[in-house]
Amino acid sequence: MIKMCNYAIPVALLFFCQTVYSQITVACAANMQYAMEEIKTAFAKSGGEVKVIYGASGKFVTQIRNGAPFDVFVSADMDYPESLFVHEFAVDKPKVYAYGKLVLWTTKDIDVGKGISVLTDPAVKTIAVPDPRTAPYGRESVKALKNAKVYDGVLSRLVYGESISQTAQYIVTGSADIGFNAKAIVLGPQMKTKGKWAEIDSSLYDPIAQGVVECRYGTDNNPGISQRFINYLFDTQSRDILQAYGYILP
Repeated sequence: MIKMCNYAIPVALLFFCQTVYSQITVACAANMQYAMEEIKTAFAKSGGEVKVIYGASGKFVTQIRNGAPFDVFVSADMDYPESLFVHEFAVDKPKVYAYGKLVLWTTKDIDVGKGISVLTDPAVKTIAVPDPRTAPYGRESVKALKNAKVYDGVLSRLVYGESISQTAQYIVTGSADIGFNAKAIVLGPQMKTKGKWAEIDSSLYDPIAQGVVECRYGTDNNPGISQRFINYLFDTQSRDILQAYGYILP
């Protein structure tokens, strides 16, 4: 990344080279993948290069605690980044950048307009859910099922994806008859023409507050660009992108 720089180059030029070509690595919750790609592209125009890894928030926390070199963690909830702060894997407390929404989604002939009650139809054999142990959207999906008082009746039909992305694949390929997912995923350019979806009654689950935090690695190695990227998530351009993908803004 800074191979052109060497000890023969003046210090001022070396600093310029490092600043312009700095790159950070962001661990990002999978529900944010389409919005983040647009945000990353827009941020790059200001001279910031970002490498994004997508996955389940819970798995990222384990990796960060084990020394993974992530500069910034963009989570699907607040609990995971808060735990990093409490255990000193982050210097500052996380900030809420958006609130996510749950949807029911299918490519089959199922009336999603009926809401969660449709899952009790005997014709619905498999229901895809992100793993509630590591994916906040999965955790809230289970909560919605329980609050709708259908959880026990459909438990044997639940199939779990390790992340919201894998769950989406189960749905769009027809491996699952129907499933829970993030509104931001069904609005993505690769997904918006596939199947049909309906928002889940928001009273059935807790607001999905999504948080961002600078990891200790970012503070120690790339503090300038890491913090600038976090600030950019709250910039007008990023907020417009998040709204376009169905997120509610704080």
